[in-house]
Amino acid sequence: MFVSFEGVDWSGKSTQAELLAEWLRSEGRTVVATREPGGTTVAEGVRELVLHGAHMAPWAEAALYAAARGDHAAQVIRPALGRGEDVVCDRYLDSSIAYQGSGRVLGADDVRRLSLWAAEGLLPDLTVLLDLDHEVARGRLDADDKPFDRLEAEQAEFHERVREAFLGLAAAEPERFLVLDASASPGELAAAVRDRIETLLTSGV
Repeated sequence: MFVSFEGVDWSGKSTQAELLAEWLRSEGRTVVATREPGGTTVAEGVRELVLHGAHMAPWAEAALYAAARGDHAAQVIRPALGRGEDVVCDRYLDSSIAYQGSGRVLGADDVRRLSLWAAEGLLPDLTVLLDLDHEVARGRLDADDKPFDRLEAEQAEFHERVREAFLGLAAAEPERFLVLDASASPGELAAAVRDRIETLLTSGV
């Protein structure tokens, strides 16, 4: 089973990905917990470049994310699934569609095609979207915290486009997405995710 977590920055997706991986392991399943961009030496190098490097053209950014995803899918995700293991990923293809396709206004369809090509068509069995207003999410930071990467530092309008794009993706593929109100408590969110996972497992995914 391949599960991805999506949402605007500070929506709690990393926490929920960790909680799901812990729960699946407690159920006796073998889990690979990973992230994007990242997961391989090449992809981690791309992560440093796109998040903390110099300014780059939007399509260069999108291409780098796709390259990292292709390496990650080939070296980590597909092999794990082939071994019968679960994969829980903090961000995946939908982040590129939302952030580069809509946030950077490159076009969701073009960015989706690029990412699907790089990942050889691999999509999650379930994508959990933690929906939260960007300003509310940013308000979760401690007083001394500041946005630290190139995407987090973008203006509110950018993040509003990203959020709307995520919601549009979920509406277009309701069978793959689970949309949750990220203002709920971590425990409530984790329980909702587990309920959906149990349904998937019962159906034989």
